[in-house]
Amino acid sequence: MSRLLTLACLLLAVPVLGVLGSWLALDAASLAVLRHQAETVLPEYALNSLLLALLVALGVALLGGATAALVALFEFPLRRIFEWALLLPLAMPAYVLAYAATDFLQFSGPLQTWLRALTGAQGALWPDVRSLWGAAAMFILCLYPYVYLLTRAALGERAVPLMEAARLLGAGTLRRVREVALPLARPALAAGVALALMETLADYGVGSYFGLATFTTGIYKAWLVMFDRDAAAQLASLLLLLVALLLWVEQRAQKRLRFAATRAGAMHAAEARAIELRGGRAALAVAACALPVLLGFVLPVAVLLRLVWLEAANAEFGLPLARFAQWAWTSFKLAGLAALLATAAALALGVALRLRESGALRAAARVVSLGYAVPGAVIAVGILLPVGWLQARFPQAGTTALVTGTLFGLMYAYLVRFSAVALQSVEAGYARVPPSVDETARMLGASRRRLFAELHAPLLRRAGLAALLLVFVDVMKELPATLVLRPFNSDTLAVVAYQLARDERLGEAALPSLAIVAVGLLPVLLLSRSLRAERLASA
Repeated sequence: MSRLLTLACLLLAVPVLGVLGSWLALDAASLAVLRHQAETVLPEYALNSLLLALLVALGVALLGGATAALVALFEFPLRRIFEWALLLPLAMPAYVLAYAATDFLQFSGPLQTWLRALTGAQGALWPDVRSLWGAAAMFILCLYPYVYLLTRAALGERAVPLMEAARLLGAGTLRRVREVALPLARPALAAGVALALMETLADYGVGSYFGLATFTTGIYKAWLVMFDRDAAAQLASLLLLLVALLLWVEQRAQKRLRFAATRAGAMHAAEARAIELRGGRAALAVAACALPVLLGFVLPVAVLLRLVWLEAANAEFGLPLARFAQWAWTSFKLAGLAALLATAAALALGVALRLRESGALRAAARVVSLGYAVPGAVIAVGILLPVGWLQARFPQAGTTALVTGTLFGLMYAYLVRFSAVALQSVEAGYARVPPSVDETARMLGASRRRLFAELHAPLLRRAGLAALLLVFVDVMKELPATLVLRPFNSDTLAVVAYQLARDERLGEAALPSLAIVAVGLLPVLLLSRSLRAERLASA
């Protein structure tokens, strides 16, 4: 069993190994392609990706850090509501926000039309939102909750009691924030920013819709437009190196963050007093917390609902409810199957790691854990490269027909991408079960199968359900790998929304986009409920 699981984990690493292995086949022709890229498109890809990453890093650090500090350190009206409301933009995929913002802010959109009618102005009132700056704004509004969540946890558990001690020693508010809170929040900020940047670099929907030349859009252009697999593999490997660097930064920050997260700290934080804000300062705090929620969730949902209403009122077309039902069923079917497979694999791997101390299996599990950090574009290229090599080497094997455009190939990509999510949830569930429980059961004569069925399974029920939910929602929102590997006539809500928006049919794209947002709310509500329960338990 242990060897079988180790082999399965290594199979999930094949796409990454396939991308990196493309450099082993470097020849004169590949060098010519690489040289041509360096002289033409590579500088633009690198510059745009770097500028986008810098803008997003600065934006999510400021927005997520500021809102986390306000909620964790200060007392002001509606603070309890903002504790969970600031997580709502996490349910909004960046490409869905891009569709809504484009419709609302473009030249023919309702805002510019109303302002021109009101003021009598002519022409565009501001630059086109479909730009690098607009893309950065979309990512900031969708991804700042990563920074908010980690920073709020770090500040809430350690900063409040330490700031109270600094107040008793005579330190002013600004000095307490600058010399106590900010140093404690630095690891959490770094971890949150790294997570946001990994999502930014892995995105395809926003970059493609806005016409940006980034590494991810370049990979798809090289593969699907230019039919140049060498160029796609080289760009994918460069993107993979960038993501690996960010993953190293995030893991290093998470290790430092552990020193700022203790149960005793949470208990003391509940006893310490937050700084109370009144008057103008309280109003500014409310505005600072309300603005990202309005721009990142409330307003986009309102725009999408307006588009659905206008589409439904159009007597000539109306809503394509029959086709929407087909898209929704396909999405739910693929997401449900992927969630079941990923959770089953995570449970099997978690049990094996718990009951068998195997160095090879533990190393293989760490390889699986890296899958979530790998962009969907890299996974798609990493799957197609070895398949193409096998097809050229063994033409009669039919490997291309097995993987490309089939349910098997798509499920394989989903497992590579999202098994890490399920495994992390299962490992978190096992962390709450002391090893002494297993030792006691084994001393009483329980077999390993009975130990899992009667002891572990009931204790892991919540962790397993959380893993199912998280993988389900992630697959519902996934776009890049699905766009390339999906079977014929198996469009998902994410693919349909992207294709309709690309064709400037935003009214028709609104309904599948709203469905994606509605499904994305499930883990956000679960997370906010969990945070509320932890706060009440520590109070």
